Amino acid sequence: MTATNVKRKTPYPTDCTFAPQDWNVLINYWYPVAESAQVSDQPLAVTLLDVALVVYRAKGKAVVARDLCIHRGTPLSMGWVEDDNIVCPYHGFSYSADGQCVSIPAHPEAKISPRLCLSVYPVVERYGLVWTTLAGEADHVPPFPIWGNEDYISFLAPTIDINGSAGRQIEGFVDVAHFAWVHTATFADRNNAFVPSYKVSRTAEGIHTDYLSTVSNYPKGMADPSPEGFKWLREYDIYPPLCARLIVHFPEGKQLWILNAASPISARKTRLFCPIAQNFDKTLSIEDACAFNLKIFNEDREMVENQKPEELPLDLQAEAHIMADKTSIAYRKRLKEMGLGKIYTS
Repeated sequence: MTATNVKRKTPYPTDCTFAPQDWNVLINYWYPVAESAQVSDQPLAVTLLDVALVVYRAKGKAVVARDLCIHRGTPLSMGWVEDDNIVCPYHGFSYSADGQCVSIPAHPEAKISPRLCLSVYPVVERYGLVWTTLAGEADHVPPFPIWGNEDYISFLAPTIDINGSAGRQIEGFVDVAHFAWVHTATFADRNNAFVPSYKVSRTAEGIHTDYLSTVSNYPKGMADPSPEGFKWLREYDIYPPLCARLIVHFPEGKQLWILNAASPISARKTRLFCPIAQNFDKTLSIEDACAFNLKIFNEDREMVENQKPEELPLDLQAEAHIMADKTSIAYRKRLKEMGLGKIYTS
C-alpha cells in the first residue's frame, strides 16, 4: 500500500553524521523503518539517515512523516492520532494523512493555508515491514517473492540495533570466510575454514554470487541429515546500497530465504530488519527459530561494532583483500559507482 505523496524537500540535517555527498545519494533509496505489526494509531518515533520521522496508521494505512510540527517544532511522536489525524501535543495542531494541517484550535474559524503542510513520504508495506524513502519516487523495495507463499513458513527475525555502519553490516552478511571463526557456536566449524573459489556477477539490480561449500547450515547440536560430501549452495544477491538476500539450498529441494535489510539510523548506528522464509519444518517453533537467528545476529554484531575504521572504505587500497573477498570487493566498487565517497560512512 502506498501513502499519498506530498511535495517535499528534506534539508540536510544540521547534526548529520553522514558526509553531504553520501547523504544526498542515500536518500534516494528505500529502507525499512518499522515492523508493520508495531505500527498503530499510537505514533512511533524512528530515525532514518539522521532524519527524525514519525510512523502511525490512519484509516488502516501506514503513514511516514517528518517528526516535526511545523508550528513550533515539537515532535509529533509525542502526540496522538484522533479521527485518523495526528495531533501535536503542544498547541493541538492536527494533520491529515497527506500532511495537510486541518485544525488550529486557537483559531478554529481561520482559513488554513495550504503551506501548513508536513513532509510526508512514500510508504510501502511489504514482508511485514514498513518501507520508505526520503527522496526516491518509484517503488524500489528489494525483491523477496517467496514471502507469504503457502508452501513456505514466513516470519520476521528479531529486529536488532547495531552500533556500527550499515555498509559494514551488509559486507559481513555476504562474507563467506568468517563462518568458521565467528559462527562456531551456531552452525560453523573451525576445522572447515577453507573457502572454495566462486564467481561473482553483475546484475541489473546489483551483485549475484553462487557460493558452493561443505559448510552445513544446520544448527550446532542438531543431527545433520545431509548426504556425505553434500555441497551447500548459498545464493547471495546484493541490492545496493544497503540490502542483501541469501538463499540457502538444503538437500531434497529445501530452501531457506533470508532478507538482510539494513536501515541506517545514522552513520554508525544501524537497525537490522530480517524477513525469513523456508519450505521445510513448517511446524517449527517460531520462538526457537528467532532465538537461533538472534544468536547469529549477535555474533556478527560484535564484529561490526568493533571494526576500525567504522566506515566502509571504498578505496580498495585502504584495506588488504584475499580471494575469498570477491563479493565484498564487487560491493565496494558498486557503491563507489553510485557516487558514495571513498570513506563511505554508512
